[in-house]
This record gives sequence, structure tokens and C-alpha cells, in this order.
Amino acid sequence: MDPRRTAWIVAAFAAALDLALVVCAYGFVSLLTGVEVVVDPEAGLFVAPAAIGASVIALLLTLAVTLRRPDRIWSSVVLSAVWTWLAFVVVSVIGYAIASEGSTLIAALLFGLGFGIGWFGLLIPALAAVTASFAVLVARGRDSGMERPKWPWERDDDE
Repeated sequence: MDPRRTAWIVAAFAAALDLALVVCAYGFVSLLTGVEVVVDPEAGLFVAPAAIGASVIALLLTLAVTLRRPDRIWSSVVLSAVWTWLAFVVVSVIGYAIASEGSTLIAALLFGLGFGIGWFGLLIPALAAVTASFAVLVARGRDSGMERPKWPWERDDDE
């Protein structure tokens, strides 16, 4: 199979996994600490989902590029963590600037950076690194000729 196609397939499944892990982690952290995800009411309802969406897209694109060479595990993991966090912060800053009508650029920057270095913001690169690690392992296996698992009815009688 073409390494580019394999990279996109693995990256897509990894992005879906990352989104699920982020939603789960946000729910548990919010539940256990009693803290809202976005504490500033001027940020609006869509800043956090947009920032999470941007981080997932950043992970998808990063893995689609880096998984073409799955032997470089550290570059995939580190780049995934960095790009997802940067996308999260940038979209948080832009979203806050758009959502709060009377805010200044400094207020938007402070919100985005504060959101990025809080519990919820630091979960983004941590979960991206974990997801990228699993994605690299899967891509390495596919690259070395590993076949997908088969259901019992798909197997030949000889196996």
C-alpha cells in the first residue's frame, strides 16, 4: 500500500481518537475539579470547541506528513504536541477577539495564553503526544507489512 495513503488513513483514525480523548478528559477534569472549561463569560460558547477542532486538524495534518516516514517517532510526537498546542492557542486568541466585542488585542492574547497554560490547555499537547505515539506504532506496523486482523469467517481454513 502507498505510504502516503497509509499515513492519511492512520492520521484520520488518530485524529478521531484524539478528539474523543480530549472530550473525555475535559469532562473528567471539569467534573473532578469543579472548574468550567472556559471561565471567562465573554469568550462565548464556541471558543473552546473551535480551539479543540483546530488542534485536532493540526494533529491530522502533522501526522499525515510525518507518518510517511514512521521510523522517526520523536519528530512525529514532538511536532504533534507543538502544533496542536499552537493551533489551540491561536484559535483561542482569535475566537476571544471575535466573541467579545469590546476586548483589546492584549485581553485576547492574555485569554488565549491563559487558556493554553491551564489544565485544559495542557491536556491538548499531552493527549496529542500519546495519540501520535500510538499512530506511529500502527504506521510502523503497516509499513513493515503487518496485515489487519481478520474475523474468524474471513480466515482461510489453513490458518
